[in-house]
Amino acid sequence: MTRVLGVDPGSAATGWAVVEGAGNRFTLAAAGVIRTGSGERPARLARLDSALSEVVAHHRPDAAAVESSFSGRNPRSGLALAESRGVALAVLGRAGIAVSSYTPTQVKSAVVGYGRAEKRQIVYMVMRLLGLEKQPAQDAADAMAVALTHLWSGGRTRLDPDNPTC
Repeated sequence: MTRVLGVDPGSAATGWAVVEGAGNRFTLAAAGVIRTGSGERPARLARLDSALSEVVAHHRPDAAAVESSFSGRNPRSGLALAESRGVALAVLGRAGIAVSSYTPTQVKSAVVGYGRAEKRQIVYMVMRLLGLEKQPAQDAADAMAVALTHLWSGGRTRLDPDNPTC
């Protein structure tokens, strides 16, 4: 059984989920949301680093999947998101964990079957696929979806160091 850490980086909240899977059977081992609080950005990124490092040390994933950043209208929020993603990649790199990256469209297509699915559809499918009775926080559900995408893809979408957006 493969243990995958899914990460949905965010500027204020980063979702994470550890999903175990083999074939078409998946189990949620743990999930949560890291909230960095208020204050200066460097201190918030340090809190994210520390908390995500604890998750990795405690759950010991075999691989990791991180949702790739993309910026819509606001360059400032896109930069903050990229910084959070960079912290996640650094934590995983420091731990020696193989990292794959998936776009939001890839994740939605894998979990819902439609690349433009809405957030509520992702939550619904994650709950069904993992047999959850209680609705998870949105950021944690997104991280579960990223982990499931990785398990279904067989980890074929490795992070390309020459193209950090892949």
